[in-house]
Amino acid sequence: MRQFVKFAAGMAMAGLIAGGAYAQDTVKVGLVISMTGSQASTGKQIKAAVDLYMKEHGDTVAGKKVQVILRDTGSVPDNAKRLAQELIVNDKVSVVAGFEVTPAAMAVAPLSAEAKVVELVMAAGTASITEKSPYIVRTSFTLPQSSAIMADWAANNNIKKVVTIVSDYAPGADAEKWFIDTFKKNGGQILETIKAPLANPDFAPFLQRAADAKPDAIFVFVPSGQGATFMKQYTERGLDKAGIKVIGTGDVTDDDLLPQMGDAVIGAVTAHMYSADHDSAMNKKYVADFTKAAGFRPNFMSVGGYDGMHLIYEALKKTGGKADGDSLIAAMKGMKWESPRGPISIDPETRDIVQNIYMRKVEKKGGQLYNVEFETFKDVKDPAKIKK
Repeated sequence: MRQFVKFAAGMAMAGLIAGGAYAQDTVKVGLVISMTGSQASTGKQIKAAVDLYMKEHGDTVAGKKVQVILRDTGSVPDNAKRLAQELIVNDKVSVVAGFEVTPAAMAVAPLSAEAKVVELVMAAGTASITEKSPYIVRTSFTLPQSSAIMADWAANNNIKKVVTIVSDYAPGADAEKWFIDTFKKNGGQILETIKAPLANPDFAPFLQRAADAKPDAIFVFVPSGQGATFMKQYTERGLDKAGIKVIGTGDVTDDDLLPQMGDAVIGAVTAHMYSADHDSAMNKKYVADFTKAAGFRPNFMSVGGYDGMHLIYEALKKTGGKADGDSLIAAMKGMKWESPRGPISIDPETRDIVQNIYMRKVEKKGGQLYNVEFETFKDVKDPAKIKK
């Protein structure tokens, strides 16, 4: 705490808290993501999307030049706070953005609040993140959005008994809670709840426990990147042949890694806010342009980065180029636009994203695996923030 107070006092002396950032000709955006390590695929998705947006829209908005300063956490969430502090104090950024995992986003929240600098969460999905600073806004998703929808759908589609397997950290807890609570309210039965370690998990023993319980389906949440391992071991354990379905959030069938998973993943049903197969002219152009520029298919993390840049640009237009935290966050509240994922908006009360959640099934199209959407739940707010 003492270190943080000293940090805040130092910023005040430097005039940062007074909000002088908007007087500069350049608006600096600190991009704090993982370009190396276990979360590198997510970081590269976000970075490629940010680059694409700026290529399409230029680097000048409202008379200000926009400069993105990249900082690599190395997939170590504890690094995020130090990097964000350096960006705020030394580089005088107006926005710190990125944050593919919840611990990184949470660690930076006190800095955002004290410095009055916008923290734009482009990836992390724990519901409570936006409550940690009045300057946090999110363009990704929350786990309750997709988990509650998944539970509703399962209960209404002849899935009566479920085992849950989730990664043992905050997003997993969110996914588990909202799936279980909603599924039970719809008359479903939870046979067992299983938590898998976040680091280098071996899912085989957990899948065997699930198989022994004889559920209709396994509800799974694992972070983007671990889905391929989960599906491989699901097949090796013969759960597919036993007729045990896989249902879950979209992380398990990440578009970026789906082509590597093989045909065993065909039929997996997930609820999520984006698919590379989303049928709109805007998304088809986005996928084509992104793939051409980056060399790989965009996933749900990419649209969080793309829409995050759109939010920054449009907010600067509304403020006439003023980039202090109070001006930017006020401009961002209530903003609505059309995204490659569909219509989205920023809830003016919670600063969280409101968006469609799509039911998808993995199918093969043109020789490639895709998450094919078959049902839409429109304008879904984060249920964790809806007042009872």
